[in-house]
Amino acid sequence: MNQLSNAQRRAATHVDGPMLVLAGPGSGKTTVITRRTRYLIEDCHVKPSQILVITFTKAAAKEMRERFLRQTKSDGMKVSFGTFHAVFFQILKLAYGYGAENILREEQKYQFLRDSVRKAKLELEDEGEFLSDVAAEISRVKNERSDLNTYHASSCGTAIFKGIYQDYDSRLRRSNLIDFDDMLVYCYELLRERPDILGAWQRKYRYILVDEFQDINQLQYDIVRLLAAPEDNLFIVGDDDQSIYRFRGAKPQIMLNFERDYPRAQRVVLDANFRSTAEIVKGAGKVIGHNKERFPKEIYAARGSGFEIITHEFSEQEEENACIVDKIRTYAAKGGAYSDIAVLFRTNTQPRLLVEELMSAGIPFRMRDRLPNLYDHWIVKDIFTYIRLALGSRKRSDLLQIMNRPKRYIGRECLEEEEISWEALLCCYEDKSWVMERIEKLQSDLKMIGRLSPFGALHYIRNIVGYEEYLKEYAEYRNRKPEDLLEVLDELQALAKGFSTFGEWFAHIENYKKELERQAKAQERESNSVSLATMHSSKGLEYRIVFIPDANEKVTPHKRAFLDEDIEEERRLFYVAMTRAKELLYIFSVRKLYNRRAERSRFLEELMEEDS
Repeated sequence: MNQLSNAQRRAATHVDGPMLVLAGPGSGKTTVITRRTRYLIEDCHVKPSQILVITFTKAAAKEMRERFLRQTKSDGMKVSFGTFHAVFFQILKLAYGYGAENILREEQKYQFLRDSVRKAKLELEDEGEFLSDVAAEISRVKNERSDLNTYHASSCGTAIFKGIYQDYDSRLRRSNLIDFDDMLVYCYELLRERPDILGAWQRKYRYILVDEFQDINQLQYDIVRLLAAPEDNLFIVGDDDQSIYRFRGAKPQIMLNFERDYPRAQRVVLDANFRSTAEIVKGAGKVIGHNKERFPKEIYAARGSGFEIITHEFSEQEEENACIVDKIRTYAAKGGAYSDIAVLFRTNTQPRLLVEELMSAGIPFRMRDRLPNLYDHWIVKDIFTYIRLALGSRKRSDLLQIMNRPKRYIGRECLEEEEISWEALLCCYEDKSWVMERIEKLQSDLKMIGRLSPFGALHYIRNIVGYEEYLKEYAEYRNRKPEDLLEVLDELQALAKGFSTFGEWFAHIENYKKELERQAKAQERESNSVSLATMHSSKGLEYRIVFIPDANEKVTPHKRAFLDEDIEEERRLFYVAMTRAKELLYIFSVRKLYNRRAERSRFLEELMEEDS
């Protein structure tokens, strides 16, 4: 206990009753949890089997257990370390006899959803994306215990969503399977309906410790409250300023209301940041201080001062990326390790341009998130199909793909041969001159596209052919914002800008795909590489040097953030990104994004405010 700070010691030696531990970035929360567990066993003589430590990931549970076992001489193996799902499944297993074979596998889940969607007879170009949206919404409904009869869907029409949900749910029940959300729902229902079973688990786990409490959702909290009663030896550790999973149902209000739910709860603030320099801690504090829904706290840097946070505005992303590459090269040339560096993005599609720059520069990197290949997107495939037809393709499959994007009212029945005959197609519509006009316009459009540069061809397809209008109509049908789809075209056009011929561009795309595959294999072996990560996936990590590019409005905060609570979540996300840096933090913005004027992020403005 001697190595602990006063605040850490106070938390680690807490015994009975509820306690709220506010643990900011780099404050040693894992140390506090493991030391308190050890204190309960060695000093308070609590049986190890009566202690439950809950984490959010298997990796965190494993690390917590290993750190605890290195510290203790007692029979620590009997302490339960596990995720919410592992703990709750254990309860269901003993009550209902569930085994691993009853847990729905991820690929089964998507097959069930795919079947349900096809029953609904939806015409979808982006089926994979739609399934992900629906899966996330079903999860949200279950975790928030929403009434399906009064629920208003966001992924598609409410009646359609309700039909998909009910079909998916009945398929699970018929197959005697449960998904990860059912584990929570069934566990809550069991403990509410069976006081005898609840009492047995309450006697087993007299002391409950929850890590990363800010990430808890309402259903998880309700179950933990049931288990902790009546003694309420509930020890929660987290940071409301790092609550960034609202899309999963996590709300900072659960943590903010903990003392209302437990009026006798004690509070400890771990106010020392052992990770970052004073400048980074102060800057991050200035930004997060603009949030209203939070516990006020003063965090100080235990490491002392360092370098100022470096901010810079570039004219466009190419210039920004060149600067990042140059700084990484310079650092490596001086003997620094690539693994000291992270570039953190708001979304997983943002790194595409930088990835191309890093590949060209021969700088090893690893992706912490899957980078969707833009060239595999259905919109990009449509564009490439137009280009293939413009360059002479006569494949029936190519014409079928784009002939009604935009709507030209051409039917499949007029395309029976594997090779297109434009004459035969026109003959098919002799009695419909308005369709013939559309076919003739498509022919002349294709001739024009074939003569243009890649950038010019994209502009022509978007605006003259009318593909952009088609996307707007599709966005309305899918209940989506048109900008989300148009952004794919913006990005593709930005990538096409540097090429004068289609041959040159397509050769580059082929090389890019191969290099991406090579990088994916290499990063499994290469530990000394720059990390590229989203702000979400960077949580819990730390790096000597951090770059945050594109600190612009509509990027961070994201363009979908409208309400005050959305903006506060976005600010917490930016705060998480800032506090990953130990020594050097670069925050860059651009004046132009995809040839459109861009505004500097309000978070950057808040950072740059003069101290009052």
